[in-house]
Amino acid sequence: MGRRARDRRRQQQRQERGGDSGGGGGLGDQAGWAGGYPEIVKENELFERYYRELGIVPDGEWGDFMAALREPLPATLRITGYRSHAREILHCLKEKYFKELEDLEVDGQKVEMPQSLSWYPEELAWHTNLSRKILRKSPQLEKFHQFLVSETECGNISRQEAVSMIPPLLLNVNPHHKILDMCAAPGSKTAQLIEMLHADMNDPFPKGFVIANDVDNKRCYLLVHQAKRLNSPCIMVVNHDASSIPYLQIDVDGRKEVLFYDRILCDVPCSGDGTMRKNIDVWKKWTTQNSLQLHGLQLRIATRGVEQLAEGGRMVYSTCSLNPIENEAVIASLLEKSQGALELADVSSELPGLKRMPGVTKWKVMLKDGQWLEEWKDVPSNRQTQIRPTMFPVKDEEKLKAMNLERCLRILPHHQNTGGFFVAVLIKKSPMPWNKRQPKVHQKLPQRTGDAEVTAANSDNGSERITEEPLDENEESKKKQELQNSDTEQSKKEGVCGPPPSKKMKLFGFKEDPFVFLPEDDPLFLPIQKFYALDPSFPKMNLLTRTQEGKKRQLYMVSKELRNVLLNNSEKMKVINTGIKVWSRNSDGEQFGCAFRLAQEGIYTLYPFIHARIINVCIEDVKILLTQENPFLSKFSSETQKKVKDMAMGSIVLKYDPDPAKPDDLQCPILLCGWQGKTSLRAFVPRNERLHYLRMMGVEVFKAKRKDEESESKTEEEVQHRLAQIEEGMDVENKEHDLVTKMEAEIGEESSHSPVENSAMEVENKIEDLDQSGKNANSHVIQESKDTDRSNVKD
Repeated sequence: MGRRARDRRRQQQRQERGGDSGGGGGLGDQAGWAGGYPEIVKENELFERYYRELGIVPDGEWGDFMAALREPLPATLRITGYRSHAREILHCLKEKYFKELEDLEVDGQKVEMPQSLSWYPEELAWHTNLSRKILRKSPQLEKFHQFLVSETECGNISRQEAVSMIPPLLLNVNPHHKILDMCAAPGSKTAQLIEMLHADMNDPFPKGFVIANDVDNKRCYLLVHQAKRLNSPCIMVVNHDASSIPYLQIDVDGRKEVLFYDRILCDVPCSGDGTMRKNIDVWKKWTTQNSLQLHGLQLRIATRGVEQLAEGGRMVYSTCSLNPIENEAVIASLLEKSQGALELADVSSELPGLKRMPGVTKWKVMLKDGQWLEEWKDVPSNRQTQIRPTMFPVKDEEKLKAMNLERCLRILPHHQNTGGFFVAVLIKKSPMPWNKRQPKVHQKLPQRTGDAEVTAANSDNGSERITEEPLDENEESKKKQELQNSDTEQSKKEGVCGPPPSKKMKLFGFKEDPFVFLPEDDPLFLPIQKFYALDPSFPKMNLLTRTQEGKKRQLYMVSKELRNVLLNNSEKMKVINTGIKVWSRNSDGEQFGCAFRLAQEGIYTLYPFIHARIINVCIEDVKILLTQENPFLSKFSSETQKKVKDMAMGSIVLKYDPDPAKPDDLQCPILLCGWQGKTSLRAFVPRNERLHYLRMMGVEVFKAKRKDEESESKTEEEVQHRLAQIEEGMDVENKEHDLVTKMEAEIGEESSHSPVENSAMEVENKIEDLDQSGKNANSHVIQESKDTDRSNVKD
């Protein structure tokens, strides 16, 4: 049927429908639209029958449990960042925004105050029942909401469900720990782990690192976006199936050893029935089949995790499901086949204030049709491929008692107004039984992974080595393999860590640029070292770029430990992103002695090594830098003018140190990247970070927008435009940005970004207007920094 015929048929059908309704088709359509989507009924008979029978809810609490599941989940937020900045944000929240809400009434009802989570350390996590509808009904609430949105964008606040904050806390992370996050996207737990690594602000390069993995290539870019907000050189994002994530090698005193992790977070995919309060689709879609299908995958991922865990290390297994098939059954199976190599840790004394239920020791399996099975022998032969023996509880009472399954944690929604969750903490006491085979010692281990079997055993120093037993191959394939290995060794000598060969890439996604470390004698580094008077201890070998040919436009930095991982595993791993940007090329800077200017996102990492081009500024100078585009030097304090007078033009560090004698002033240090011109001084700081610092200094940067205030709207647009002009461009590629935008709309769970409203953002009138002074200053430095915007494009 052609297009015209289809159009005629549709027209006839519309006319027939119009005739049946007596000419009222238009009204009928309007009535249909007015009805909207039918509301999801929060009832599921099978769900209630299943969990009533299992008895995971204490007697007498079933009504409260179901009532809590039908209520919307309160919004929770976590204050992130380094310790001193986190304290300042908390102080700002409590002393300013919360105080404004104390006696506020909306529609005749008093607004419920946000409450801190009693079990989260240092009051850094809060929850609130304020809905979006209420937030728009009061200027104070709107201002509070805009504060949360802006601070979330620059990484100082993360929106994260309360129960999902528990697993990283139970890992007990220290700055020297090597950490693997097996199923990391969208990244809120990963962000917690990074913060714990950087507990000591005085150490820019902790000895530990986080390798964050996810099987979904697109979700990996959301993970990159989340991790980049924390500006750490100790994070690497990789893209692998967690159930078969490869063993990695590291170089230890010239010999190859397997990398075993001190801490592993194993937050596996699950049926998600603990998220019913926010994912209401679960009500109508829930069946026992979901858990039965996921059990095998969860067990494989957990098994792979404990294989790569170091002796004495700790692995946290968690799900947002209440079902024992996905929880205790997986843990029991893991403990049974470990033959004593694993044990459940007793964490009852950790996180005081958190209400929890112990793990269960007895459960049954229910089929999709509602049939109950208590033992493996009861499973019909035609169902034995779907129902596995590991889904059933252990029958041997002695074995069951030795497992201590009651040490698991189950969080029920009605106890503390949260979602449902399950956590188990495992400690590895010895190598897994299937990893005890004595390895063959090789002088030099080959780099191949595709046709190799990996085994591990203890070495003299307590770590485990890797050996590979190649399968039979014909002579031609052996020659190809030798050639490939020689190419790999040559690439490693050149410091090039490219993506995995295409024939080994089972996951599809974007082609990643290689990671190229700067050679020790690279002439590019000498002018940088001289210009900024870098300390001799600066780890220049950790600098890398993302291009092998042409001009190097951006320089990134990783920790020494991640460099070791990258150089020894480039052909095994699909690395999506690593490193923090520390320098960006500015061609106009060459005439002043250095072609690279400092990047704001890496300044806290670089600062301990810089001994030149540092200007200490007072708080009034910082306000000028953050609110004016190109302020003349005459606008700054006399002390600042003296320091700048004899300094050559180019990139500089602007440092603010708090004055303890002035407790009302900002009490955390600030480092800003800037540019000194002939007659002006400017800051290269992203817009959201500018607004953050201004807010911490007590400058109100938000104002409620009213429809009838056109002039105010115009001023707002002008300020935003100018802030956008002077912000430093972020180095997320276009493909990453598009994916992040799309994924944030699609992914609800643990996403750290609240939907950004069309909020009105403007600097208060008390801050000097940017109009004429900005234009004049811009004309003075346009020649100095004309390449700035272009230099922000990622290689």
